[in-house]
Amino acid sequence: MSRQFRRVCVFCGSSNDVDVRYLDMAREVGRSLAGRGIAVVYGGGHVGLMGQVAEGALESGGEVYGVIPEKLQALELGHEGLTDLFIVDSMRNRKAMMTFMSDAFIALAGGLGTLEELFEVTTLTQLGYQDKPVGVLNTLGYYDALRAFLGRASDEGFIRPQHRGLIHFDDNLDGLLDAMARSETPVF
Repeated sequence: MSRQFRRVCVFCGSSNDVDVRYLDMAREVGRSLAGRGIAVVYGGGHVGLMGQVAEGALESGGEVYGVIPEKLQALELGHEGLTDLFIVDSMRNRKAMMTFMSDAFIALAGGLGTLEELFEVTTLTQLGYQDKPVGVLNTLGYYDALRAFLGRASDEGFIRPQHRGLIHFDDNLDGLLDAMARSETPVF
C-alpha cells in the first residue's frame, strides 16, 4: 500500500534569527512539495521557516493554505499571498483545522510550538483518532536528541513497541515522504 498525499501540513519555526541553512531548507521543502503536486498547509505566517516554506511552494506554482489565529494576524504576521488564509479564534482551533485539512504532517526545525504540534498529531495517530503519517525532516541533525529520547522512552516502556516508529525521521525530504507513504498505522 502506498498513500497519496494531496496536502501535507508543515510545522516549523517562525523565527528569522536562525542559521540561514534552516531557512534555505524550508524554502526548498516548499518547492519540493509543490513539485510533487502536494499542497502545503501551515500556520499562515510570513516570517521564519514558515514564511520560507510558503514562498518556496508559491514560487513553484504550488497551493498554500495558511491557518492563523486572530491574535497573530493582528500583529501583521499573516502571509497575504497564499492560496487561502484562514483566520481562526484560537491556537486550539488553528491546530484542529490544520489537522483536518492535511493528509500527513512534517516537522522542520522549530521550537516549543513545533514540538507541541508534532506530539499532538502523533498522539492522535497513536490513539487511532486519525490515520495520518508523521515525519521529521532532520536537517543538520537538529532532531538527533529527540530521536534518541524517543528511543529511550520506548526502551523504558513509556512508548509501546508498536508505536516506536510512529514518527519517521530522515534528513532527506524525498526519503521521508516515501517512507511516510509506505507506512501503516499500528493498531492501538
